[in-house]
Amino acid sequence: MKIVMSGYFGFDNMGDEAILYSIIHALRKQQPNVDITVLSNQPEKTAAEYGVQAINRWKIRDVFKAIRASDGLISGGGSLLQDVTSAKTVPYYAGIMMLAAIAKKPIVIYAQGIGPLNSLPSKRISASVMKKAALITVRDQSSCDLLRSIGVKKPIDIVPDPVLGMKPKSTFPNAFHAMEIQQKVILVSVRDWSSEEPYLDKIAEVLDRLHSDGYAIALLPVHGEHDLKTSQALAEKMTNAAIMLPHDASLEEKLAMVRDSTLLIGMRLHALIFAAAADTPFIGVSYDPKIDAFCQQVKQPIIGHVNDAWTAEQLYMMTVKQLNDPNTTSELQKVTLSLKTLADETATKALGAMRT
Repeated sequence: MKIVMSGYFGFDNMGDEAILYSIIHALRKQQPNVDITVLSNQPEKTAAEYGVQAINRWKIRDVFKAIRASDGLISGGGSLLQDVTSAKTVPYYAGIMMLAAIAKKPIVIYAQGIGPLNSLPSKRISASVMKKAALITVRDQSSCDLLRSIGVKKPIDIVPDPVLGMKPKSTFPNAFHAMEIQQKVILVSVRDWSSEEPYLDKIAEVLDRLHSDGYAIALLPVHGEHDLKTSQALAEKMTNAAIMLPHDASLEEKLAMVRDSTLLIGMRLHALIFAAAADTPFIGVSYDPKIDAFCQQVKQPIIGHVNDAWTAEQLYMMTVKQLNDPNTTSELQKVTLSLKTLADETATKALGAMRT
């Protein structure tokens, strides 16, 4: 079977690369000889890293040729149909789906997070392409509700984010032991976000208190150099020293760092998903409804939105509660066990839709 995959791939975004890795792994687990072609911003790099074929996502003739030669298109995962980051995002991904429809190939919406869709054209375009899908799977209830609100009447399955199916490799040693860090580690993932609330100052105050309590503080830039700048800004606001983990660490290395930490405080969705996959308790700091939805799904606390007036004291007390509760890890494991199994089952559904 030949499958073309469309998503935000080849942009060195660790979250989206984790999605790609997870979907490829899940598909191959179900069908080892599946032939996968990825539409990528860096096709040579993608092909080398994942052992797939890859073509330039911007060369539409090549894209259409690959789709025509395939058994179907997978669109996702991640937040592809949204118009917050750019007005061009929805037209691009919907356009790729329209090419599949023109070629009369099945379209699978794979664990996508839908929205926000603020403009009427975005809503109309998204509704139009969804009606052509052979299978629609979304990663949360709010995405399902949004599709219903714009007129999509086809069956919609709510499935876990595919990254939940990832397992930290046991062969990766404890990075913190290699650094000769003996204390328990609090891992922090932040990103830039325009806000009138000094959310970084509040996080820095909490981290200084946790450092005084005897914890080591490590900052993990999930999205490469982009998050490195924000992590450096956070470190500068702290009185005590924090460990700056390498922004260019591999996906497996970052997942292992999350595995070996005691607690994660995070803004990036896939930092939180890494934590859930590794059975590491976490606290979410939201900038987008997808953060709230995931924290609710796995029953982990969230301090609020970066624009909300929560205090450093509230975040500190929430952190202390997570750290001192002996059942925190076991309760997280109970919630995520079934989700991890369901994450792999999405691949089975996708392959089934391609065969019909």
